[in-house]
Amino acid sequence: MLRIYDVMLGVLQQLRPIVASIAAHDADLARQLRRASTSVLLNLAEGSGSRAGTRRQRYHDALGSTEETTACLDAANALGYCAVDGTLRDALGRIAATLTKITR
Repeated sequence: MLRIYDVMLGVLQQLRPIVASIAAHDADLARQLRRASTSVLLNLAEGSGSRAGTRRQRYHDALGSTEETTACLDAANALGYCAVDGTLRDALGRIAATLTKITR
């Protein structure tokens, strides 16, 4: 299992109150954020148990979901639904960087 799995698990814990705050303003965006962020973790787990091409595809899917998670947070921040912590952004950036390296 990649070390970023544990990083993403921490991100999900940090997202819990943010998702609740967003849901108070925009239930659809909150659901999208929840789905995208959960997808990162699930694809990391699935990729670690897969072989060659399938593994690479799962990690590529996790990268896409990481970018989607970041975009949801950017939208929520721009719309004034919540403020996004720098450590959360750093963790998502670390996850994206790792996934970019291993999917090349």
